[in-house]
Amino acid sequence: MAINKVILVGNVGKDPEVRTMTNGNDVATFSLATTDVWKDKTTHERKEKTEWHRIVVYSPGLANIVKLYVKKGTKLYIEGALQTRKWVGSDGLEKYTTEVVLQGFNAVLQILDSRNSNSSNSSSVVDFIWKNLVSSSYCVARTNLSNF
Repeated sequence: MAINKVILVGNVGKDPEVRTMTNGNDVATFSLATTDVWKDKTTHERKEKTEWHRIVVYSPGLANIVKLYVKKGTKLYIEGALQTRKWVGSDGLEKYTTEVVLQGFNAVLQILDSRNSNSSNSSSVVDFIWKNLVSSSYCVARTNLSNF
């Protein structure tokens, strides 16, 4: 048995790029920053380190949410899997890229801030719209953020 699961909470680095694949489905890509903050024990200075993660969203419903609601600075919670792919650069050399891929039923993407919400109570509620591809109906899930 093996587990390949990545959980990240961070901020989107720049507006996502959404492309349409040859099968007609959208794929969204963006960078996500996660920052660790600590106090140096000797100097008592505040230190921080930011890691950047490349996120690729293949799930059609989640790619649609990214397309409609995610922009630079949006705080996200995501669950996906690590995937490394090989490609050839313009210099002819093989290169490798490791990405967090959101695909299939185990993928999760939640918007944690209310900047993009159209809710009347935007400080405590975020609206998620998920297009159910099977029945072509829209589902709306509301999440109360007052417990965070």
